[in-house]
Amino acid sequence: MARLRRAPRPVVLIDGGSGSGKTTLAQALAPALDAQLVRLDELYPGWDGLEAASRAVHDDVLAPIGPRWRRWDWVADTAAEWHALDAALPLVIEGSGCLSRANRARASFGIWVELDAPTRKHRALARDGDTYAPHWDRWAAQERSFGRREHPWRLADLVLRDEDVARLVDGLASLL
Repeated sequence: MARLRRAPRPVVLIDGGSGSGKTTLAQALAPALDAQLVRLDELYPGWDGLEAASRAVHDDVLAPIGPRWRRWDWVADTAAEWHALDAALPLVIEGSGCLSRANRARASFGIWVELDAPTRKHRALARDGDTYAPHWDRWAAQERSFGRREHPWRLADLVLRDEDVARLVDGLASLL
């Protein structure tokens, strides 16, 4: 945490497979850093959009001038409004596909959240149920493809397991 606070503008990427605990960690870390929070769930252009969202992080969210992101309207299945980001404020970005080599080059810190696939699937389907169930396999294939190409766990400054995430979230909560 001290290293992040010393950065001129902390930018943290939190990646891991679906259901690993990224969102829980990001929701605890962002307020601890007084950071803006960008969730890739709001950027993915549909169920086949992991790669496109990863590129959008680089091209739009982490743009040196005029950082922003465009929300995806899942109901209408189309791009929606743009959201401006303050280039001076800390930023936490969470989602599968955010920790690529290109994105890591523009960030202060990378975190990989590691959890086994059966537990992740159970959590994700318990969270999103019938909405996610028909798409799990194709989404997991995109995560595997991204992982084989980018090796995000190797780009991370910190690799957290499930129990580590819980301890860190508890610790961050006590700071607020």
